[in-house]
Amino acid sequence: MLNSQPRPLDLLIAAPRGFCAGVDRAIHIVELAIEKYGAPVYVRHEIVHNKFVVDALRAKGAVFVEELEEVPDGVPVVFSAHGVPKSVPAEASQRGLSYLDATCPLVSKVHRQAERLVSQGKHIVFVGHAGHPEVIGTFGQVPAGAMTLIETVEDAESFAPADPGNLAFLTQTTLSVDDTADIVSVLTRRFPEIKAPRADDICYATSNRQAAVKAIAPQCDFILVIGATNSSNSLRLVEVAEKCGTRARLIQRASDLDLGWLEGVNTLGITAGASAPELLVRELVDLLGAHFQTTEREVETTRETIAFKLPRGLETEAA
Repeated sequence: MLNSQPRPLDLLIAAPRGFCAGVDRAIHIVELAIEKYGAPVYVRHEIVHNKFVVDALRAKGAVFVEELEEVPDGVPVVFSAHGVPKSVPAEASQRGLSYLDATCPLVSKVHRQAERLVSQGKHIVFVGHAGHPEVIGTFGQVPAGAMTLIETVEDAESFAPADPGNLAFLTQTTLSVDDTADIVSVLTRRFPEIKAPRADDICYATSNRQAAVKAIAPQCDFILVIGATNSSNSLRLVEVAEKCGTRARLIQRASDLDLGWLEGVNTLGITAGASAPELLVRELVDLLGAHFQTTEREVETTRETIAFKLPRGLETEAA
């Protein structure tokens, strides 16, 4: 008689994972704006990089646009968690638009640092990924030419500033901790007087999720990262797993899973980027449970308790 029992599969679920405080706040801002003003509420750029979240907010009355010129007069607009150049709120004010800034406070902190450094006459070396909304937003805080983007160790090695003794560096908040450390190491070796930020710019959530992946990777045959293909922090989780020697893939949700990937996999790691809701983790676990005899264990490396205040004007709605 054939054994029809599904084969066993151990699931190691990383913690922390999923939503960070900045993402949670940004989504809440859009929901409260819809409550306060009624639909539609316009949002410039995806509020966070996750299709599931964006579609859910769209169903509630959010309209997502890429540029402010697409927003009609007389309706409220929300700026995404990634931050925007100074020119965007200035244009909104000029047009008399009501706007709410959902920029993550940790990104705003980098913006203020950039302004201070430029006022001190420093040229800023910004470590980040070209074209990412956070990079565009940060460059838009200072005059053109005040910052140089460095993406790789090779960029750091070839960088030739006009005034090597008058530099400072800042970083995108969602980078690989290890890759960024390598780039910063080159910069500090080549330019010993370069001014570092007071605290690490890579946000706590990015660091914590990468540390959690490092903790489970040695025990896993394969790791699935739930997140969007344009989510920097999610892509970095795949890279971190692979650097630990573990095969890994990014999926947007359970329906993207190819069961063929799990051939020969006895222990599967699961995590989620900072823009992915826990609902998508549970959806994946349920799907796996329908095909395998699963045992589930959470591996927690740290507990997050950070929460950010809402912008003025929304506290009443929240209450």
